[in-house]
Parts: sequence; C-alpha cells; structure tokens
Amino acid sequence: MGSAAELAAAALMILGFPVLMLAALVPSVPAFAAAAAVTYLADHYLHRKSSYLINRLSKVRAGLSIRFLIRQLLLILLLARLDLADGIVFYGAVACFIAFYGLQAPHGALVTLIRNRRRMPVATRNVDLAARIRIPDAPPRRLLNRSAEKMLHLDLFAVVGVLVSGFMDDSLAAFIGIGATIGLGTLYVLALMPYVRGSKIPPNAEKVLAAVDDWLAGYRPETVLYFSGSKDSAYQVNMWLETMEQLDSKPLIILRERAILNNLAPTTVPVICVPGGVHLMNMDLSTVRVALYAANVGKNIHLLRVPTMKHVFIGHGDSDKLASVNPFSKVYDEVWTAGRAGRDRYAIADVGVRDDDIVEVGRPQLAPIQTWQGVPDGRIPTVLYAPTWEGWDGNPGNTSLVLAGENIVKKLIKADPPVRILYKPHPFTGTVSKEAGAAHARITALVEKAAAERATDPRFTADATAQAQAKAELTRIEARIAQLAGNGGEKGDEAEATRDGLVDVAKHEEIARLRAEWNAAYWRSFGTHEHRVITGAEPRLYDCFNVSDAMVSDISSVVSDFIASGKPYAVTDSAELGVEEFKRQNTAVRAATILSNSAAELGELLSAVRDPAGDPLAEDRKELKQYLLGPDEPTSIEQFNTAVADLARKADTRNVGQESRAAASAAEAATTA
Repeated sequence: MGSAAELAAAALMILGFPVLMLAALVPSVPAFAAAAAVTYLADHYLHRKSSYLINRLSKVRAGLSIRFLIRQLLLILLLARLDLADGIVFYGAVACFIAFYGLQAPHGALVTLIRNRRRMPVATRNVDLAARIRIPDAPPRRLLNRSAEKMLHLDLFAVVGVLVSGFMDDSLAAFIGIGATIGLGTLYVLALMPYVRGSKIPPNAEKVLAAVDDWLAGYRPETVLYFSGSKDSAYQVNMWLETMEQLDSKPLIILRERAILNNLAPTTVPVICVPGGVHLMNMDLSTVRVALYAANVGKNIHLLRVPTMKHVFIGHGDSDKLASVNPFSKVYDEVWTAGRAGRDRYAIADVGVRDDDIVEVGRPQLAPIQTWQGVPDGRIPTVLYAPTWEGWDGNPGNTSLVLAGENIVKKLIKADPPVRILYKPHPFTGTVSKEAGAAHARITALVEKAAAERATDPRFTADATAQAQAKAELTRIEARIAQLAGNGGEKGDEAEATRDGLVDVAKHEEIARLRAEWNAAYWRSFGTHEHRVITGAEPRLYDCFNVSDAMVSDISSVVSDFIASGKPYAVTDSAELGVEEFKRQNTAVRAATILSNSAAELGELLSAVRDPAGDPLAEDRKELKQYLLGPDEPTSIEQFNTAVADLARKADTRNVGQESRAAASAAEAATTA
C-alpha cells in the first residue's frame, strides 16, 4: 500500500477535501487556502513518488481530473458564500475553469497521439537502424512526463488569484491568475503541436520492419534466445545473457514485451522486441537454425511454427519443482538439462518428452561459483542463510522463514566455536504472506543486534585502516560506474532508445571489470567476523556463495546452484515430511543436512565445515553435483556450444532434405507436363 509517508500524504489529501467544503461553507478564505495547499502538495508528492495509491484513487472515481474539478467547484462555492456571485470575479472564475477544461481535450489528444506515433512496431538494442531509417529526437521529457498532472496544476495560478481577490476584495489579482492559467495552458498545447508533424515522428511500421529485415539480412543471426513474460520475469532472460555473449554462433535475442526490454540487463547481444505476433511471423529469420526458449508461454507458438529452425527448451533454473517437467516441453525438438537428474525427472514424470530428445549441457551460468578449499586460516566460518520466498500457494514447505528461520539464526548466533552469518532473503519475501514479512523483520533485527554485540567483543578485531581503504575504493568505483552508466538525466522514449541503443563494448567491459572490483572491495570493507544482512541486487547471490563456507536454504534452484561449489549445505524440511520422504521427493537434498523446524540438526552442518576431513556427506555431494549439473570437463559453455552446433547441423540437414524433395517434385511435375 505504499510507504508510511505515502499513506500520510494520501490521508491528508483525502481529508483536505471535506475541510475545503467546510471552509467554503463558513466561509473562510484563509482556511480554504490552507486546505487547498495541503491537497495540492499531497497530490504532487504522491505523483512524484509514482505511488500505488494514486491508481487506487482512480479506481474509486477519485482520479486526478475529478480531484482538481472538485477543488475548483468548491472555490466557486466559496465565492458564492462570500456574496460575490454577481461579481465579475465569479463569472471570470467560472469562464476560466470552463475554458481550462476545454484545453484538456486537445492537450490529452496531442500527448496520446505523440506517444502512439513514437511507439515503434519493433524496438531494438544493439541493432543499427539509424543507418537505414530516420528516427527523430524524442520530445523534451518535461513536455510528456506526467503531462496530465502538469497541465492540471496550471490552475494553481487562477486559484491563488481568485483567493487573493476574495480576501483583498480586489479583482486585479484574480484576472492576473486567470490570464496566467489560460495563457500557460494554451502555450502547453501549442508546444506539443510540432511533435505530431512528419519530421518529428518516426517512420511508419512498414518502413521500420523493412529496416529490421535489412539489418537481419546483413547480420545473418544463427541462434535466437526467445522470451515472453511479465516484467517481473525479466530475470529469466537476464540469466542467459552472458551465455548468449559466449556463443560460437551469431546470437540474437527476441523479446515480446516492452516491459521485458525495459528491464533487460546490459548486453552486447543484438536485441529485437516484437510485441506484434504478425510482425514476428513476417520477420525474415531464414538464417536462424536454433531457437532457445527460457519459459513455457503461449506466445512461443509464434516462433515454434517456423520449421527451418530447431526449437529447444532451456528453462530458467534447475530444480525439482513441477515447472521443470512441464508437459508443454514436448512441443520442442529438444529439451536441454544441466545433468542426468533433469533427464530422469522427465522419465519419472512421463509427460511425453522422449529420452532421445533430452541433451545434458550443464549450467553455463554457474561458472562464477568457486569450489571450496576449506575455511581459510585465521578466519571463522561463514554460513549463508538464503531462504526462498513464501510462494503463491501458502504451502508451509515453500520457505523456512516462518517456522524455522528464527531458530536457525539463533543457533548460528550462539554457535561455539563462533561462525559468521550472512542473511540474504529472496527479494519477493513478504510480498504475499504477512507472516513471512514479519519473520524476515525479526530475523533482520536478530542479525543486526548480534552484529552490534560482536562489534564490542574483544575476541573479534578488524583492520580499520584496510576497511577504510576498501570503503574509499567502493566510493571511487561506484562513482566511475555511475559516470559510465550515465548521470540519470533525461532519457529518450522507445524510438530514441532504439536509435541510440548501440552498446559501447569497451564501456560494457569496463563496467563488468569495475563490478568485479566493487565486489572484492565490498567484502574487504567490513570484518570477516561481522554478521551481515544483504538485500538488493549487489552483492549477487553467487558472490555470497563464494565467501561462504556453508549454506542453509529451502527447496529452490538456489540449492542446485550452491551444489556447484561442493560446500556443505542444509535444507529445511519446513513441511515436516520426514528425512526419507523429503529426500525422495527432492533430489537436490540427497547430500544435505536435513533440518527440522527446530534446527536441532544444525550442529551436523557446522561440524562438517569445521572438519572437512570428517564430513560424512562430502562424497555424496561430489556424486550429486555431477548428477545434477553434469561433469566439470568439458566446461558447461563448451557443452552448450557443442549442443547448439549439433542441433544447427540437424536443422541444415532437414532444410536440405526439404529443398531436395521440393526440387524432385518440381522436376517430376515438369516431366509429366
């Protein structure tokens, strides 16, 4: 529902209107002016924050235009109660507000027309369309950003002028304000008009699509990553960007939703966003031989219908969840899994995916995860607690947070010999379940309190000078990244982003190097004994893996990924299935310490960390790692490239066969004739 400040602003704005009515009826110009100021400021604050509450007000017929209209009507009521209904100010105010609302129609129409005409049928990144078609600059951001709010707020001049006239009994201020409101409103409309003329709008859809086809003919893409989904699912395509950059064949990314394009991480791979199914089906993709799909969604059919390429489901994670054996997967030519476990899942599920169509390619995304060499000398062990979120279905087995989280953290805090806790919750934690959100808050408080107590414990010391240097380095790196990424100034619209969306490869590589340096400096900026709550995008989960010696988590792809490190791990059986049944249902926990909700078994995990030689599950983890993720050699990216090349050859063989059969049929028809 928004922050406390947003709730307070909404409350003030809503309560301000009854006060306005009361002030108008009394009548009291100062009280009306004060209440009006509160409603204006609160409204502006909520819009500046893009508050969710603004949308809710629109749903109950209290939208932006209605709020301004009510305030203006109450001002007219105030004039009437001041016995000014027969005066020139009264009639001037009525005429002003009628004329002002008359300006709203052309203003709204022009804004809508500009936005529609500048919306590209195909939006791109790293595709040079500027050499093929002319795309003009976007209108100044100040004209279109929050345009309705800006236009309506121009009534402030007339409102202030009328209030001053009512208080001073002098009509001059009213007409100055009225003139300013009508004049500025007219100028706003006139300022928009040039941007609906031909020279200010991009080419039509036919020309844009022709330019894209011309670029495709020159680039000749061979492997496509295709993705469709909501903006919240952008991570599912982002996780494959680095893999696409490392392909031996020419890569291309095709997206179907503009929201995904806007949330796409930086990449050097060409990206084409095609919202229209007809536009996609008419696009020249004749050189593509392999299409990769990261999600099972209905819009996949628009590319699956192309027979000249082979279609592969690669997914967006590897776990025992039902999504990993979706029956929809049988529409693809092949299904690629990380290791043998994925193949066995499909065999057990018996959903129509043939074993011959499954290829094991490893997980290229796991390359940054380092293998464990034991706890370094002079450092206490670090245990990462990375619970998943509560999910949509309310299943108590989804997350350990509610039933076991506090027990886990308390036992880690009290561990003797001591350990360090890194707590990194899932970013969706608390979005569905209030209980999960409350548990997260309590766990955060526990970790922060323990960190404060440890800071005063003489047993734990840190090099203050080294930490200060690391913090200074963080500041320097962040400033440089901000400089390279842009200063956050005005950004163009979709058309301008398409025109200027060519990545600077050198800058892209420098940012990647700086992010690695930032990560190293981050971990040096505080003591290796210091408990830490880690939220946000940085440091990434895999970076937390690399500085940890063990992990406690829940059933999710996080566990499968952590297995790549070879480090001890524990998984909580929050649904209390029992150890044997829990392991039977979840392959990834077969080499884990299984925790009950009391976390009484946590000592087994800590013993394995402190004495790797006596770890009873070490060999099980090695076997499970290969079973889930495949062999270490050849590397996963090598396996992936080999699979792409093999499938491309199959596509070529199929296409040549089709051409031969077509030629033979044509020859036979000619002979018969």
